[in-house]
Amino acid sequence: MDPEAFEHHLTSPARRGHAPAGAHAGAAGGAPCGDLVRISLRVEGDRVAEAGFDASGCGAAVAAGSAAVTLAEGAPVLAAARVGAHDVAAALGGLSPGKFHAADLAADALHRALGAAARADGAAALASDRTLVAMSGGVDSAVAALLVAREGREAVAVTLELWRDAENDAEASCCSASAVRSARAIAHGMGLPHFTLDLRDEFRTGVVEPFTAAHAAGDTPNPCVRCNGSVRLDAMLGFAERIGAADLATGHYARRTADGLLRCAADAAKDQAYVLSALPHASLERMRFPLGSLTKPEVRALAREAGLPVAAKADSQDLCFLAGTGKAAFLARHGGPPERAGAIVDRDGRELGRHRGHHLFTVGQRRGLGVDGSGEPLYVLSTEPGSNTVTVGPKAALATATVRLRGAVLHRPGEQVDRVRLRSHAPTRACRLEGAPPAGRHGRLAVALQEPVEAVAPGQIACLLGGDTVLGWGTIAR
Repeated sequence: MDPEAFEHHLTSPARRGHAPAGAHAGAAGGAPCGDLVRISLRVEGDRVAEAGFDASGCGAAVAAGSAAVTLAEGAPVLAAARVGAHDVAAALGGLSPGKFHAADLAADALHRALGAAARADGAAALASDRTLVAMSGGVDSAVAALLVAREGREAVAVTLELWRDAENDAEASCCSASAVRSARAIAHGMGLPHFTLDLRDEFRTGVVEPFTAAHAAGDTPNPCVRCNGSVRLDAMLGFAERIGAADLATGHYARRTADGLLRCAADAAKDQAYVLSALPHASLERMRFPLGSLTKPEVRALAREAGLPVAAKADSQDLCFLAGTGKAAFLARHGGPPERAGAIVDRDGRELGRHRGHHLFTVGQRRGLGVDGSGEPLYVLSTEPGSNTVTVGPKAALATATVRLRGAVLHRPGEQVDRVRLRSHAPTRACRLEGAPPAGRHGRLAVALQEPVEAVAPGQIACLLGGDTVLGWGTIAR
């Protein structure tokens, strides 16, 4: 450790108390540690034109804030995106383990400010060989970045902070502040610049609020489709333009056809075309899916060979904002319908039991009903928001040969649709669309299944396929 470097930044901190006009700020720390670093940056074109900071708490936090703005000010945006906690510590002549926390806070604050400033004011020239890579901190996105770099392209990493909730398990979520820091460490370890985008407001408005509203309406929504279709990927594609990237790569298991449509992945067990099915054609044209032709074991093998620290990391759960908490508890905390007692009835309307709210049930559910079926297993057949009733019956009553859709989109004429996927990990089913609808938007569509299927849940997405190509999608209607 170099005491003189540390002492210089502590006693003569650069730009402390300075907030550049038109700057964007990022902060890190506060309770429970007591240290807080706030950094403000103004970006012009492809450079950090001006920087300032403030800090409270221990002296190390002040010194780290000073070092961070010194490293960033005047630097190209992509160079500033390579600055991490270890760079901040090095600028201070090294930090003891007890003080390294201050470098982490300064790096977090710097990257929150840099992402916001670059997203708003960045204007880098387009580089045809530059690809923005969405990194979540998991093995799939890390290998996607690895493969982009191996193509000889300039890979730039970005991670989204979508949700922050003390009740969540931050380590199990792919969109928490903890995940952002992990992803940044992986990207920097691979020699890549890394940006953080704070989309918490957009995520709440575009995903969480529709999620709670759908439950109140008696639907079983799929927030991942909405998130990919109108929140996450839209924001990253827009950000790619700001930093001069020609396209966006993700760690999704999916492919594209030669004419730009979405295609299922080679690994059917990991295929994620369903959650990407609502992406418009214009977005797909600017995307890369490096893992589309690989299996999960092959991806982990590539990670091990490259020495990536996430080679054996477990996959995150689908609903990142529910990590560590239950749906009922989440809805209660975040504006979901209030619990209210209602009846569980059979198909003839006879009351069999009571429940705490229709929104706590989904079509096809068997467990947790708490009613006696006289020896015959009972399943949720439907929920009725108006009367707050849950209707149950035998499994056979769940079967249907016709699925009705609302708000559907077809990229090709409906006569080309021959299969449908009705849940994210469900098998595809042979089908046809009634009436041979043309390509375009449709308020209503009807899917005729070759064989009846059970537990079709209103609110879920129906992914319409021609072979293994996504030809459209729609929301399952009540």
